[in-house]
Amino acid sequence: MTNTVFITGATSGIGRACAHKFAAAGYRLVITGRRRERLDALQAQLKTDHGTECHCLCFDVQDRQSVFAAVETLPPAFQSMSILINNAGLALGRDFFDEADIDDWDTMIGTNVNGLLYVSRAVLPLMIARQQGHIINIGSVAGKDAYEKGNVYCGTKFAVDAISRSQRIDLLRHRIKVTAIHPGAVETEFSIVRFKGDEEKAGATYKGFTPLTPADVAETVFYCTTLPAHVCINDLVITPTQQANGIYIHKDQ
Repeated sequence: MTNTVFITGATSGIGRACAHKFAAAGYRLVITGRRRERLDALQAQLKTDHGTECHCLCFDVQDRQSVFAAVETLPPAFQSMSILINNAGLALGRDFFDEADIDDWDTMIGTNVNGLLYVSRAVLPLMIARQQGHIINIGSVAGKDAYEKGNVYCGTKFAVDAISRSQRIDLLRHRIKVTAIHPGAVETEFSIVRFKGDEEKAGATYKGFTPLTPADVAETVFYCTTLPAHVCINDLVITPTQQANGIYIHKDQ
C-alpha cells in the first residue's frame, strides 16, 4: 500500500516544496490550502512531473468544521495516512504590542495554533488505525526566542513547540512520531504576507545574507520522515549559516 502524505499550506513556500519532494519519492499526496486555483495547478504539475496520485482539499485551517468535514471526504485510497505536515502558518504585521492590530493576532492564533490542532485531531484517527505515523509541525526560531515586535507571532510559535512536545508524549502509545522543525529565515511569501504586500520591506528582510530556500526545509522534513522506524528526531532548528536564532543575523555590508 502506497503511503500518503497530508500537507497543509501546500500552495506556496515550504508546503509546495514538500509536495514536490515527497511526490518525487513516490508518495501519494493530499494537498490542502485556501486557494483552489493554486491547488488545482499544483495537482496538475505534480502529475506531470512525477506521475503523482494527488487529492486536493480546499479549506481554511482556522475553520474547525471545514477541516473535519474535508478530512471525512477522503477517498479510501488516500486514507493510508503515514505523514502529516502541519505547515500552514503566517505572520501578520511587525508592531509593538501596544500598537498591533488585534485582527492580526486573531488570524495568527487561528491559523498557527488552532489550525494545527484541528488538522492534527482530524487526521490522527487514520494514523491510530494503523498504529503508526509521523506528524511534522513546522514551527520557527520565533518559538525559541522572543524578539521585539514579534509578540503574538512568537507566542503562536512557542505554542507550536509546546504542543509538539505534548503530542509526542500523548501519542507514544500509538507509536506515532512527532517532530517539530523550527526554520530561521526562509525566502518565501512569508515576509510579503507579514508586511501586507510591501515588497520593498519584504525584500530587505533577506538582503546581506543567503537565506534558506523552501527546498532546504523540505529536504530536512524528508530526512526526518525517512529514518528507521525506531528513530525519531523530536526537535530540530535549522537556520542559514549567517543566522544564530530569531534575533541575530549577520548581514554583509
